[in-house]
Amino acid sequence: MTTKPTITVAENGNLHIHIPMILRRMQGRKRIIMPETLDGKYDNPLPVQNSVAQALIKSFAWSEMIETNQVKSITNLGGRLGVDGSYVTRILKLSTLAPDIIEAIFNGEEPDGLSLTKLTKSFPMNWQEQRKIFGFHTGERLPDGLFHTHLPE
Repeated sequence: MTTKPTITVAENGNLHIHIPMILRRMQGRKRIIMPETLDGKYDNPLPVQNSVAQALIKSFAWSEMIETNQVKSITNLGGRLGVDGSYVTRILKLSTLAPDIIEAIFNGEEPDGLSLTKLTKSFPMNWQEQRKIFGFHTGERLPDGLFHTHLPE
């Protein structure tokens, strides 16, 4: 197996593109592992769960729409988006996740099995409890004040 991508022209004029890769299960998902790229560097970033990332983005955008009075209510927002109000409520709740959980999701570093289905079920507002139920708990307590929001004086 060659470690470089190749392009050849078949007798019938079709192009045959060969991109060597390996499929592996990592963090509960299938990943494509590419060999060295043409510049000699490996480029295998951790995968991001698109559905979860998109739901998080929606949650913050929708929260802002409500907070800035662009929509009058969750029902109004649901009607505007053409979705059920209960769906809007479940997605909006994602904006209350602990900042480190959100960051881990966008970095593709969330625990195995964490899905949008699990995240849209009821969960506590307490960030320590969130870490435990979603599998982020490492047994170490985070330093006090690490994620406290401080308003400018």
